[in-house]
Amino acid sequence: MQKIQIKIPSLMENIRIVESFIDNAKEKFNINDDLYGNIMIAVTESVNNAIQHGNKHDKNKNVNLSLDVFEDKIKFTIEDEGIGFDYKLLPDPTSPENIEKVNGRGIFLMQQLSDKLDFSDDGKKVELEFKML
Repeated sequence: MQKIQIKIPSLMENIRIVESFIDNAKEKFNINDDLYGNIMIAVTESVNNAIQHGNKHDKNKNVNLSLDVFEDKIKFTIEDEGIGFDYKLLPDPTSPENIEKVNGRGIFLMQQLSDKLDFSDDGKKVELEFKML
């Protein structure tokens, strides 16, 4: 197993650092284009959530991003320094009353694009797993 990690201040412009982190992982671990696209969307969405909702754009709080590469999967862990949230109480973005809303699709997208999505530490920690085929 290989592990790589970075820590970024909670500024939206730091999403480009996350994108570079994923680009480097693609090259280093020979991630195919389809999987790369899913990883890019799901991980940047998770970091966006950590900056906006977790750390409330507080540049003095960090988002930790790490990746673990196994023989058959790659796992990204995103942690913020906020108070957390109850991830079990999220509204369904596909239900009729929410279908027109602009927000509220990020976690749904993360679920659809990853092979496994786990929350822990009161929602402050997100793990996204992707199978490497």
